[in-house]
Amino acid sequence: MAKRSRSKSSRTHHHASRQSGGPSQTEMDLFELLIEVEEPFLLVLDGVQDPHNLGACLRSANAAGVHAVISPRHRAVPITDTVRTVACGAAEVRPFMQVTNLAHTLRDLRDRDIRIVGTTDAAKKTIYDVSLKGPLVVVMGAEGKGARRLTLECCDEVVNIPMFGSVECLNVSVATGVCLFEAVRQRRLVSPAR
Repeated sequence: MAKRSRSKSSRTHHHASRQSGGPSQTEMDLFELLIEVEEPFLLVLDGVQDPHNLGACLRSANAAGVHAVISPRHRAVPITDTVRTVACGAAEVRPFMQVTNLAHTLRDLRDRDIRIVGTTDAAKKTIYDVSLKGPLVVVMGAEGKGARRLTLECCDEVVNIPMFGSVECLNVSVATGVCLFEAVRQRRLVSPAR
């Protein structure tokens, strides 16, 4: 892919990135995907704006076997050359769906009996206290602000990642990896034979 001039406006770059092909898709594609998948495992990124973070989240999502990554169309980074580089190939194979109204999409997913677990530092339960088995959406918030109030209101449960050191929180891409692989651990856990 040819490099774009840095002198172009961010708006032009944003538009060009969307037109460059790859897995960026829409709400319609999401619901078509759900017809094909028996036990959906989805990641929602509520307003992640740093392309390095998005690329790292896509990479973790691919490694964890997530079926699709969902993001709002506005106030969030789209797939860019930087995202592709950081994702190490995951941006080309993992469906990335940008939706117009994230809360509406989450409600539609919940209506399809897909459980939604959101993350926030203010939650009383930890990621280790809840079941992450079955059809699942994991919701991660944006850098700094976290998930929006309306997004969290659409969740069936909200959880935090327990912190034992002096730092208050993790980078969104690191937190995404922690949450997705806790879900993987639970979903792959086999009960001991009786």
